[in-house]
Amino acid sequence: MNRARLAHRAGWLALAATVLFILLTLWVVRTPDHPLPADVTLHRWSVEHRPALASALTRVLTSTGTGFLPYVLLVLAGFYAGHTTRQRAFTAAALLLCLGAGQTLRYAIMMLVARPRPAAADWATHAAGWSFPSGHASTGAMTAGLLIAVLFLRGPRVSRAAVTGIAVWGAAVGLTRVYLGVHWFTDVIGSWLFATAWLSLLAFAYLSRTRDRPAADG
Repeated sequence: MNRARLAHRAGWLALAATVLFILLTLWVVRTPDHPLPADVTLHRWSVEHRPALASALTRVLTSTGTGFLPYVLLVLAGFYAGHTTRQRAFTAAALLLCLGAGQTLRYAIMMLVARPRPAAADWATHAAGWSFPSGHASTGAMTAGLLIAVLFLRGPRVSRAAVTGIAVWGAAVGLTRVYLGVHWFTDVIGSWLFATAWLSLLAFAYLSRTRDRPAADG
C-alpha cells in the first residue's frame, strides 16, 4: 500500500476518532455526575475484587504509564529507528515532541471538562486532577502507538509479537486506572479515542509530506 493511500486512511481515522471523542466529551460535560451503567458496574466490580497481590501488581503497571519512562522508551525508539547519529537524534526529538504536545492538549481538555473522579474512598492508589480524559491512559496509548510506528518505520519486517505486546501494554495501562478506582471507564475510552485521533492526525501529516513521488521521465 502506497503512502498516499495510507495518508487517506489515517485522515479518515483521525476524523472518525475526533468525532467520537467530541460526542463523548459533550456527554460528559452535560452529565458530569451521572456515569454510564458500564462505568458504575466496572467500578463496583473493581472495588470488590482487589486482592493484595493483584493491587500491588496493578500499581506497578499503572506507574509505567506516566513520569519519565514513556519518554525514555521513545528516546530509545528514536535511536533504534535512525541509521545515522543525526537521524537518531532527530527521530527521538520528534517522538518526544509528539508525546509532549499530545499530553499538553489532553491536559487542556481535562481542565476544560473538569469531570470529578470516582469517590476517593474507593481509590487504591494516589491520583490528582480531574478525571476526563485519563492522563495515564492517554500517555500509555500515545506511547504505544508511537513505538509501533517506529517498528514500521524501521523496516518492512515487523514482529507481530512486538506489536501485540506494545499494544497490550498501552491498553493495560488504561484499564489499571479503572481497576484502581481512580477513573471511570469512559475516562479511559475517551483517552483511547483522543490518542487515536492525535496519532492518526500525526500519521496523516507525516505521510502527506512524504508521499510517493512519480518517477522522472527518462
